[in-house]
Amino acid sequence: MRIRMSKQENKKLRYYIADLHFFHANLNTKMDHRGFADVEEMNAYMIKRWNGKVRKKDEVVILGDLSWGSAEQTNELLGKLNGRLYLITGNHDKFVREPAFKTDRFTWIKPYEELSDNRRRVILCHYPIVCYNGQYRLDAEGNPKTYMLYGHVHDTQDQRLIEQFQEITRSTKTVNAEGEEQSIPCNMINCFCMYSDYEPLTLDEWIELDRKRCAAFSD
Repeated sequence: MRIRMSKQENKKLRYYIADLHFFHANLNTKMDHRGFADVEEMNAYMIKRWNGKVRKKDEVVILGDLSWGSAEQTNELLGKLNGRLYLITGNHDKFVREPAFKTDRFTWIKPYEELSDNRRRVILCHYPIVCYNGQYRLDAEGNPKTYMLYGHVHDTQDQRLIEQFQEITRSTKTVNAEGEEQSIPCNMINCFCMYSDYEPLTLDEWIELDRKRCAAFSD
């Protein structure tokens, strides 16, 4: 019996995720308080979540701070992760500067990039950019055409301040090129791995998760 795959199942997907911090024990016990027994359990769980979602043909853009491990440890880790990988470098990705690090697992490694994702523009940087390229662009229905995806701040007071900035910006009125009054768009999404339970997500999945998370936080 021949099983026919749906278009969605057969389609290559692109995912995004930030601040996994493989091998970083302090983020398990301190700042993030991730709750794993040890760093080995944390690493194993994150690999399981990743490979449970990402297929070998899919793309994953890592928005910085992938690994606190050595070049050798990170090389071994990368061999266990599914997908075609892209790295936006973070301040803790020190392994990229080590001679033993093998770059062949990545299509590219950059500090900043802009990509097209289903007719939308994504601005990619480890650090949040509050005035990002294409911020004001909307489609004919008034939907955002540009999103700024970032990491770095985890779930901290800095993230609360960014959320407050977005609320202030969206409530501010301006006059567009046609002379019409409009609210200022601001579509920044923190792709922090704990928000998605360590699972890489598509742009649409991040948009929906961010909407629900922010709504729950404001209630």
